[in-house]
Amino acid sequence: MYYSYVDSPIGPLLLAGDGEALSVVGFSRGKKSRVAEPDWERRDEAFGRARLELAEYFDGKRQRFDVALLPEGTEFQLAVWSALRDIPYGATRSYREIAEQIGKPTAIRAVGAANGSNPLPIVVPCHRVIGADGSLTGFGGGIETKRFLLELERSRSGLFAASYRPDEVEPTSSISSDRT
Repeated sequence: MYYSYVDSPIGPLLLAGDGEALSVVGFSRGKKSRVAEPDWERRDEAFGRARLELAEYFDGKRQRFDVALLPEGTEFQLAVWSALRDIPYGATRSYREIAEQIGKPTAIRAVGAANGSNPLPIVVPCHRVIGADGSLTGFGGGIETKRFLLELERSRSGLFAASYRPDEVEPTSSISSDRT
């Protein structure tokens, strides 16, 4: 696996994959910060498309990522991650809504766990999933990063998700620590 880093307004992001397709986007801080594995090879010229699309996203010029993705996960995780990509830019969904979307309405906690194991945050927008009461729930890059991403999208989309309340943060619990 190849890796590189890209600068962003939320700190350096680790990019890893086959050089073109992404398998990992990692935060430099937060509960789920990531660093390159010892057997990965650094290639700073890799991931040109991902670098461009991330820059466009942070500049407010991109609402959906088209870069090739190679996530590794179970069939259930892949279904959840696919549903996350359907959440419109600037909008939010609850874990319950994602569970219903994938046809597993009682799998709310499992959806939370799959969301928390998303290896491609931002590109697969797990930050757009919030508590049913509109509160921000755990995020691998930290709640402040989640708030930043939601505010970035909200300010540029013209959409105002009625359920999202930026000043409310769910207290840390064993469940929220499993979410991304």
